This record gives sequence, structure tokens and C-alpha cells, in this order.
Amino acid sequence: QVQTAESGGGLVEPGGSLTLSCTISGSLSKLFAVGWYRQGPGKQRELVAAISNYGGQIHYADSVKGRFTISRDNAKQTVWLQMNNLRPEDTAVYYCNSGRWEPVLTGNPFAPWGQGTQVTVSS
Repeated sequence: QVQTAESGGGLVEPGGSLTLSCTISGSLSKLFAVGWYRQGPGKQRELVAAISNYGGQIHYADSVKGRFTISRDNAKQTVWLQMNNLRPEDTAVYYCNSGRWEPVLTGNPFAPWGQGTQVTVSS
């Protein structure tokens, strides 16, 4: 069974940067896409970025294009989300999850949801 765990959140000023890490457990983890999602205060969870199993396909939400970069290293079973030029509206709990490409894009990955990692952008 594939499971995910997030880390790397924190408090950052507007314009700052953070890198989130997603550790994926399970021997078959490299076969599946991974998505980073976020849920801001009073909002529904939304997809931020997704990367296919071997990195050949990448998707970003329009709100983060040009600022966020998703990458993965299957040997390390880790997916990163590099976040630059952060804005207050990026404040949210960030989650990662895994599944087949289309379900990841539509917010229906199959791994259990973890605790997430809080990102707060504030001066």
C-alpha cells in the first residue's frame, strides 16, 4: 500500500520561498503519479501541482505557474514542491497524495490522506 507524508512547511514572508517534501512509502510508489494539494481557510482542497510516475508529465494550477516547481526522485521515494515568490493567498495546509494520473488531476488519489504541512505566508 502506498502512503505519503508531508514536511517542510512553516511561516514565511511574502515573496519568500519554501520547499515541501513528500515521502512516499511502498514498493510500487514509483509507478504512480503524485499530486500536491492545498486547503486554505474556509476553502475546498485544490490541486496545486502533479507529476507523473517518471516525471514525463507535469501539471500546475494556473495560480502557481511560474512560481512553484514540482520534482521527484524515485530512488529516494520523494517528491518536492519548490515554492517561490509566495503570496498570502498561498497560505494553506499542503498535502501530497498518489494515484494514477487522471485521478490525481481530478482530486481522487488512492492513498490515505496524511496530516499535511502548514504553510503560512504573512508579514
